[in-house]
Formats: sequence, structure tokens, C-alpha cells
Amino acid sequence: MTSQMRAEIGEQPDALRRTIDALLPRVADVGALARETRQVLFIARGSSDNAAVYGRYLVEAHAGRLATLAAPSIATAYRRRLDLSGVLAVAISQSGKTEEIVETLDWARDCGARTVAVTNGAGSPLAEAAEVALVTQAGAEIAVPATKTYTTQLAALSVLGLGLGAQVAEDDLRRVPDEVARMIALTEASPALPEIVEELAKVPGTVVSGRGIAFGTALELALKIKEACYLHAMGLSYADLLHGPIAVVDAQTPALLVAADSGPTLPGTVALAHRVRGAGARAFGVGGGAELAEACSAALPGPGLPEWVAPLGLIVPGQIMVENLARRLGIDPDIPRGLNKVTQTD
Repeated sequence: MTSQMRAEIGEQPDALRRTIDALLPRVADVGALARETRQVLFIARGSSDNAAVYGRYLVEAHAGRLATLAAPSIATAYRRRLDLSGVLAVAISQSGKTEEIVETLDWARDCGARTVAVTNGAGSPLAEAAEVALVTQAGAEIAVPATKTYTTQLAALSVLGLGLGAQVAEDDLRRVPDEVARMIALTEASPALPEIVEELAKVPGTVVSGRGIAFGTALELALKIKEACYLHAMGLSYADLLHGPIAVVDAQTPALLVAADSGPTLPGTVALAHRVRGAGARAFGVGGGAELAEACSAALPGPGLPEWVAPLGLIVPGQIMVENLARRLGIDPDIPRGLNKVTQTD
């Protein structure tokens, strides 16, 4: 049995290629709009919020600008006006139809911000509201759990980072589609995939942890486990995990540890794997190269990409694992209970 979610996971290489080809020529547009700004405000919910976490780390670590995540209720519930002069507001929504996100971007503009939209909805209210719209080319996504719309958002945010002057190589981004295709094949052939799925099917929940540029991937993987598999999944920075919540990790609560194959947070992720196993719990790795794989009970391969673009491929083994786990639990991953493709919030 296959699912629409699995089909859309397989469409990601082509969706990413189309998106990167379409958006790289917009780097100059982003740079021109952002010229008089000094910091970035990301506006998003759900999976898009996890993409925004990636954007924040990318902008701060590689473009040297302060970046923060918005609290949309300041605009929509409290209706408080702020001074956003010098701010580049970046609203992220797969459909471009979430009213709260559109309203918050309008509010940011009225407060003095310059505005960018990242959306898969060409001609959507969000795209129309922004000065620059980075429209992803994921095509129609039918399954409720976001897969290709999420990874193409990350590609759009990579382009945003380049437009803001990130000191990274554009060619790294161009390598992503082929690497994602390789990741799909490697993950499905990995003997660790059925092992991890079987272990997670036996427990009520898991902790998912990463740090830095991989942190958004950990949050997104935790969200996917919750929405598609109905398991408890806590997404945490490993720094926060060590400040108390690690007490929940035990034989019935394994840890999923996410890391790029290189970068300054990899050693800490490896050390956490050793600590988890030392406490008698199972540690499952996603990415992190041979070093993390050796420290874990079992591990799925990660992309051979530099840290700054690794999240575009790093989530893919997690997506495949979640789709397999949902079916193992007898759940249709395409239509999680209580969820719709477009979520409206007050």
C-alpha cells in the first residue's frame, strides 16, 4: 500500500528544481527591497513556522542580521501598533490563504516594514499583499502533511538568505534536488528504516532534538510524528533538552537526533546520543554522518550538503520514516484526524 504523502515525497526533487530555477533570479529583487532594512521578522504558523526557524538561523548565522519570529496575536488579537521601520517582514504560508498570516503581513506593512511573501499560492491573498512574492513551484499538494511545500519553502528562504548577502555558495543550493533524489533512494534501502519504525511503533512517544540550523528540522519532524502518527513528540533544541526535559528520555521514550553531516552543532548532538544511550534509552539518528550513526542505536543517512542547505535534504528521511510509521500503525497519513489542508486561526 502506498499513500499520496509518499507520492509527494517522491515529487520533491522536481519541485525543488523548479523552485530554485524560478527563484534564484529574484535574489537581486530581495536585495533591493531589503537594502534599507536591518533585521528580519518571520510571520508563520505550523510547518511554515518550522521553516521560519531555519530562515532565522540562516539569516543570523550567514547574513549577519538579527531575525525573530513574530507573534501574530500582537497584530490580530491585541491590535498593538509597533515601530517596524527598518524591518523586513517575511510571511510564510503554503497556501497563501491563511487569513491570520495575511492580516499580520498587512499590519507589518502599516507599521513601516518592507514585505516579502513565501508561498506556493500564486495569485493568493498573501502573494498579492507583499512587495516581493517568492512563489514556490511545488505544484498541488493533496496530502494534509506538508512535504514538498515545506522543502520548497526552505529553498525560497535559501534564496532570501542569498538576497540578504549570506556568505554562502549559490552552487550548494543548485545541488539540492539531485541530493534529495539520492536521499529518497538511500533511505528506502536503509536497513535502519524498518528497525526505527518498529521501535517507534512500540512506544507512546519520542523526543526529537537538534540545534542551530538543524533545529527547524527537529521541530518539523516532531510535528509530522504528531499529526500523521498520533504519537507524542517533543521537539527541542538539545541545549533546552539538557536543561531538564532529558529526564523524560527512558526505555519507553527514545530520542530522535537530527544533525547535518558537518557544522558546529554536530559534536553536541553526538554527545547527546551517548548520554541518551547511557541512560538506557534508544537514540535514533537522522543525518550527522558516520560520527552520529556510530553513537546511535540506529541511524538514517543524511544529505551530503553543507550545513546551510542541509535542512532541505535532512527532513526527507524523517518524512519517509513518518509515512512508514503511520501505515505501520494502521493510520492513513494523507488525512490525519481533525486537520484540513488550510488551517484558519483567530
